[in-house]
Amino acid sequence: LFVHGQVERLWWPQIAIVGSRAPTPAGRERAARWARAFADAGYVVTSGLAAGVDAAAHAATLEAPGTIAVTATGPDQCFPAAHRRLQRDVARHGAVVTEHPPGTQARPEQFPSRNRIIAGLSLATVVIEAAQRSGALITARLAAETGREVFALPGAPENLKARGCHRLIRDGAT
Repeated sequence: LFVHGQVERLWWPQIAIVGSRAPTPAGRERAARWARAFADAGYVVTSGLAAGVDAAAHAATLEAPGTIAVTATGPDQCFPAAHRRLQRDVARHGAVVTEHPPGTQARPEQFPSRNRIIAGLSLATVVIEAAQRSGALITARLAAETGREVFALPGAPENLKARGCHRLIRDGAT
């Protein structure tokens, strides 16, 4: 793994927070609130630096104990490009982790491996607003397959972005 930032954060207990790239305002607020609660309890919050839930979780936990962003690019790249400042802040207060060498641009097939690393680093995965087909659900599946806890926040029945969470709960997530 390539690590930019405080490598010792990798040994702290971590909770993954993942979800929709386009959450509702309530979903974004829930991500930030849960992330702060985990950080206040001494956990490092780990996510994928994506837009939406991931970014809200990272931004809310830049202070101690920090946050870890697992990326699907090389350590010298940023995706999405609009998160360049957030990525710098995460590296300063936590760590940015990737398995891809410098110069590697984002490609669709790299995101599931990023999700595998998120699940593997974390004691538990919390899913906030995920559609029926979602990278967050890939992370949750990988976490469950490796014996880690999976949590899902339910949403309003008419919220299409909560249907993945509802499915996780039906399938046994807490």
